[in-house]
Amino acid sequence: MMTFNSVPDAELRELAPSGILRVAIALSPAPSPFFATADPTSGAPRGVTVTLGSELAAALGLPLAFVQYPNSGEITDRADNGEWDVTFMPADAERAKRVDFSPPYVLVESTYLVAPGCRVQTMEEIDRTGLRIVAIDNTATARSAARTVKHAALVYAATVDEAFAQLRSRQVEAMALSRDALAVLAEKLPGSRMLEGRFHAAGVAGAVPKGRPNALTLVTAFIETAKASGRVQRALDAAGLKHAVVAPSAQA
Repeated sequence: MMTFNSVPDAELRELAPSGILRVAIALSPAPSPFFATADPTSGAPRGVTVTLGSELAAALGLPLAFVQYPNSGEITDRADNGEWDVTFMPADAERAKRVDFSPPYVLVESTYLVAPGCRVQTMEEIDRTGLRIVAIDNTATARSAARTVKHAALVYAATVDEAFAQLRSRQVEAMALSRDALAVLAEKLPGSRMLEGRFHAAGVAGAVPKGRPNALTLVTAFIETAKASGRVQRALDAAGLKHAVVAPSAQA
């Protein structure tokens, strides 16, 4: 287990003012470097962000509580409300107006999952009039899809469950999400296909609410140590995320 020795109390209070490390996570039916899933038996959250949050709390000797949200947009929108202390999510310029990011711990790509029977075969064919694409509202992937889609109709869902239900019921022809998460969802929808290529690439990183520089320093040190020690890779492997790539060291 990683440990951070002799962290000043003032820095710990800045990171976790309540004395409990409250880690914001988002739940989905499919795991990703960002999305957690619920254990089918206990209902407890599990996944990469759960592992990282648990290890950060243990390294700092802090009690731990997970605060659950439906997506990264909701987490970002609650950054100013004092509901959570640290999170792990895709970084983008819009979100950086609300939170401060550590270096990324993993690099992810987003693509499209097309419904069974949809004739689209390539990324170049996805943007056509009459085709409907669903994305998760207020996320980096959705913002990138909105920048690149000019002719297809882009609709939004609040959660991955809701978006996948629209794809399964043929309300839409395609779903935009990270390749790792779509790979799991594709197995649940025979005949669906992930498109080769990408329309979005981003780093998934630690994040804290704005104005907490010492908290960000602690989270950054943890992320860099977790990458170097192989802990991030092991968390990805445990979640079955074959397409995820551990980000290089920020000092490299």
